[in-house]
Amino acid sequence: MTSNFNRLKIVIMVRTQIQIPDPLYHEIKRVAQDQQWSIAEVVRRGAEEVVRRYPASKSANGAKRGFPPPLQNRLRIEDPDELKAALREIEEPRLG
Repeated sequence: MTSNFNRLKIVIMVRTQIQIPDPLYHEIKRVAQDQQWSIAEVVRRGAEEVVRRYPASKSANGAKRGFPPPLQNRLRIEDPDELKAALREIEEPRLG
């Protein structure tokens, strides 16, 4: 009999504080509401995306550093074109 305890993965989170420009904060808050995520989840997913785009070189001992897989929540916007359009709206400066 295999214990479920052997399959348990523990992810340690670090609590941190960051400063975000007000317009960006409001956009993050909007995305969080649209996707029914927390603000922390939006920031984590954004950070994960940046880390994926800029892979780390191997560490001093030769081991490659890794991250746990992203949480498996589903996007409320599933169509890739709609998602790209929504992300472009976030990236464009707000007028007025």
